[in-house]
Amino acid sequence: PKDIEYLHNFYRFVITHTFEKEGIAHLKDDIEREIETKKKYLEDAILSNGKERYFLLAFGENQIIGSIEYGPVSPLIVKETNEEYQHLPEVGSLYVHPNYQKQGIGSKLLQGIFQVLKSKGIKEFCFDSGYKEAQQMWTNKFGNPNILLKDYWGEGEHHMIWRRQVDNVLK
Repeated sequence: PKDIEYLHNFYRFVITHTFEKEGIAHLKDDIEREIETKKKYLEDAILSNGKERYFLLAFGENQIIGSIEYGPVSPLIVKETNEEYQHLPEVGSLYVHPNYQKQGIGSKLLQGIFQVLKSKGIKEFCFDSGYKEAQQMWTNKFGNPNILLKDYWGEGEHHMIWRRQVDNVLK
């Protein structure tokens, strides 16, 4: 229980920070919804012993400094792909503590989760983002998204969805 509470606090901190950096900190209900979603994903991972959702965590200086997970695809991706991506696992919940960003931790977490997918025989996955900074990083790392939902969150606020082969992203 102590560790779960610590993870909940980690998500509250990094999600709130992300919304602030994106200039959308005023969307308090969306922040809370995102935090509750992460709590639910974590609960799913614990209750299924990693079968429903699978998390990897990065630690530094005796604290969690990053996280990533994969699990069932989100309703948003199912809807916006007309169920075409429904069978794919979704990689998500990649958050790195602000004090540890731009140090390669996110890349290491990505490579770690890709190795897990490969070890489980999973050949393809998807992921999405509505955060502008993350979209820029994903586009640089993985190329253009397969699906661009223009103005999805408002004028100039797009949502992007990628579909990739595990073998093509492993280094």
